[in-house]
Amino acid sequence: MLPQSEAATSDTTGGEAQRLTRLIARDFRNHADLDLSLSGRFVALVGENGVGKTNILEAISLFAPGRGLRRAEFSAMARTGGPGGFAVSVTLACDGAEHRLGTGCEPPGFDRRTVRLCRIDGAPAPSPVAFSEFLRVVWLTPDLDGLFRGPAGDRRRFLDRLVLAVDASHGARVSAMERALRSRNRLLEERPNDGQWLDAIEREAAELGVAVALARRETAERLDRLIAQGRDDAQPFPWAALRLEGDLDDLVAVWPAIEAEDRFRLALARGRHRDRAAGRTLIGPQTTDLVVRHGPKDVPAATASTGEQKALLIGLVLAHVRLVRTMSGISPLILLDEVAAHLDPRRRAGLFEALDALPGQVFLTGADPAAFEGLGDSAEIVRIG
Repeated sequence: MLPQSEAATSDTTGGEAQRLTRLIARDFRNHADLDLSLSGRFVALVGENGVGKTNILEAISLFAPGRGLRRAEFSAMARTGGPGGFAVSVTLACDGAEHRLGTGCEPPGFDRRTVRLCRIDGAPAPSPVAFSEFLRVVWLTPDLDGLFRGPAGDRRRFLDRLVLAVDASHGARVSAMERALRSRNRLLEERPNDGQWLDAIEREAAELGVAVALARRETAERLDRLIAQGRDDAQPFPWAALRLEGDLDDLVAVWPAIEAEDRFRLALARGRHRDRAAGRTLIGPQTTDLVVRHGPKDVPAATASTGEQKALLIGLVLAHVRLVRTMSGISPLILLDEVAAHLDPRRRAGLFEALDALPGQVFLTGADPAAFEGLGDSAEIVRIG
């Protein structure tokens, strides 16, 4: 539960959560011509493996900044055997009004480039960031099951997704930072004595790097505080304790932004020979790790059992839903791919109870409709395939 002070200010959209009432997909993945009318707050997509349930969740996830829940190239999303492009559109209802959002791409042109198109109520939109004015999206997929034991890069991408749900411009900052570091690495390899150009690139990399680190830190700290305020050791999903680990994260935790930029820029300049030998930049936001502990047991998440890690991840995502609502004023759409089927009865019931306490629309997938019986009459069962 949100503290009353936060709950009172968490929804600035008039009280009614956004709902998708229609989803259309043309030539997207395995769906040549999909048209779903939706009415429920809980939508369970049911069907055999391979019929395209996850593809529907991916289509919805394209209305968040980035490349969707699979992080796939747009050219890979077009239906095999189709014309080469695809289109996805949704009708969004909120406070008695409707909006039509669309995205997709045309078949590649002569230069083989795939260009993403976005539209809002029939008018062109500059990028998917514009969709954030109308909706936010949070998701959990089986690919994240190994998050706590996997490489730091996986947790860093997960962290950036947490940030992106509350700060739609974060993705552009991360991309610009990565481009600046690639340019620096290339310059160190090809023209290591060109101090003037290196100074300029390192100044840009320092500004972008500190901006990225600060955005990550703000989201992680807000999420950690929200979890701490509502933690309960008796809940089926254990609470998580979060912190960021990295040289630049240590800098921004101590110094104001301008001072942190200067110190990071100086560290880059001093590390040129080392980074040139390594072929990459060894310090900076690209080395950040999201460190998670199992709160009730006070142990690293990576040492918990597989079931405990799954429950910890679900609890973390549910807390993130509350944070998105608090920070954006929008109750996000929640996409849960094959989550309920892999929980024991107690935790499955706990999941449905936790979701019922949240105002956002929830999409779930599963092969067996019996997995959703705990939702009762509130679930809209949509059979796919």
